[in-house]
Amino acid sequence: MMAAESAQTLERGLQLLRLLADGNRGRTPTELAQELGLSRPVVYRLLTTLQAEGFARRDAAGRVHLGFGVLVLARAVQPLLRAAAMPALRALAEQAGATAHLTVAEGDEGLAVAVVEPSWTDFHVAYREGSRHPLTRGAAGLAVLALRSGDERALHSSRGQLQEGAQGVAAPVRGLPWLEASVGVVSFTDLDLDKVGPLVLATAERLAEALTDGV
Repeated sequence: MMAAESAQTLERGLQLLRLLADGNRGRTPTELAQELGLSRPVVYRLLTTLQAEGFARRDAAGRVHLGFGVLVLARAVQPLLRAAAMPALRALAEQAGATAHLTVAEGDEGLAVAVVEPSWTDFHVAYREGSRHPLTRGAAGLAVLALRSGDERALHSSRGQLQEGAQGVAAPVRGLPWLEASVGVVSFTDLDLDKVGPLVLATAERLAEALTDGV
């Protein structure tokens, strides 16, 4: 009986965290109780535990947000994301003849979690894993901002915003409420959107499916 109750408490706590992660606005305990279908005393008990562990926090108005403790978990997830993305990115780089990358959002910055360079081209962009840039610059960041704002555009492109002479094409990784990310390619040569665009879109969909299966 106690094991069942503990499992139920854990499940409710995870549901609460997922709800807090769904959007950037905070919620009151009453709103959380209504959306989760739980009583306010139960929600308050869950919040007390999550706040003590750093996974939830209250602002001055009493609204509840994700706590900074989730950043520790997020950093631990990055190697898993990289491992899941590498096969799809490797295929994309070879097919497009351009450097392929997975970029995830960390606040207002994009972080290159995984990068693969094509093996058969003589000249390609060297894009370092761990590189950061504002989301407002470059195709990868613009694709993440589109995902964040609900913009349904499939492809985003840029030229010379992060590296002089480089062209980028990227697509959001959709369908994962816990992840703001994009997949894209970057090259110093002109990218044919009619050819490269479908490859980028297919890779974003493939990665979303892989990560969905892994959750």
